[in-house]
Amino acid sequence: MNPEAAPAPRKIIHVDMDAFYASVEQRDDPSLRGRPVVVAWRGARSVVCAASYEARKFGVRSAMPALRAERLCPDAVFVPPDFVRYKAASRQVRQIMLAHTDLVEPLSLDEAYLDVTEPKSGLPSATAVAEAVRARIREETSLTASAGVAPNKFLAKIASDWRKPDGLFVIRPHQVEAFLTPLPVGRIPGVGKVMQGKLEALGIATVGDLRQRPLEELQQRFGSFGASLYRRARGIDERPVEPDQPVQSVSSEDTFAEDLPLEALEPAIRDLAAKTWQAAGKTERVGRTVVLKLKTAQFRILTRSHTPDAAPDSAEALAAIAVALRERVAMPASTRYRLVGVGLSGFRDPEETASQADLFATR
Repeated sequence: MNPEAAPAPRKIIHVDMDAFYASVEQRDDPSLRGRPVVVAWRGARSVVCAASYEARKFGVRSAMPALRAERLCPDAVFVPPDFVRYKAASRQVRQIMLAHTDLVEPLSLDEAYLDVTEPKSGLPSATAVAEAVRARIREETSLTASAGVAPNKFLAKIASDWRKPDGLFVIRPHQVEAFLTPLPVGRIPGVGKVMQGKLEALGIATVGDLRQRPLEELQQRFGSFGASLYRRARGIDERPVEPDQPVQSVSSEDTFAEDLPLEALEPAIRDLAAKTWQAAGKTERVGRTVVLKLKTAQFRILTRSHTPDAAPDSAEALAAIAVALRERVAMPASTRYRLVGVGLSGFRDPEETASQADLFATR
């Protein structure tokens, strides 16, 4: 009896729009083309939503304080974000993807995974699908997208960044190990500067170095994230593409270089609220509940939340609620905090939010 054939490897595409918000602004206003464009509100507490590639040459990046962006690039053109137009362009792009597969998992307005193991468009390969998607995006929206093609989501996301902007990179199954081995461990999603420093202190600088460490050691040092590192070092990612996963929550957090008292946390809370608001702007859903997260110097985690009658309508409104939540932290004044986070949860579709508002409106 012949053994049952192993399932064919998945064919995953990660599509990432190039400098999406800034590119929409340059498309719609010809006077901005070729100029350094920064999508951000001006102000001491504003953060950069997006930067054109002309601005990125000066070191301007998303989530950077707008004041710092202005210092790095004094000639930058600051444009306030217009999420109505960005969401309209995103819907166009989504329809193009859905012409090839029903398995589209949006990550935000400007990126998504596609499972094209069996494309409904009948194209002969995942690479052909990626080329067709990118060509149609350019033709129908006058915007560019980069794409990565690989056997799983983790690799596809790395690949899409490989030839940005307006590029396509393919990692075939037999190329996975050779591709991953020389990569810095910082290229693994979830490995930020702090984790990268911890790994490098152990002599782990590349994915190849990481692959030499046994699962037991990584789990002992880093818990469940250690198991994830073990799998990623081998190019393993079994997560399926899950279409239409509604956003439930977004958050931002920061660990301080030194522990701080509660009254000193307001600047960090406002900065994190701005980042969380920017992330929330990438979904069409509306968040209601504001969450403040704190971690004490003794690693005790505290959370406080508040659901106002109306959803926060600006970064400033979100920040004001998060700052006020400190009053509900019943800890001794001597307590010091090593981490603070600001989140937004209780997301609902705009129609549902509107219908609830109508329900409770005074007649």
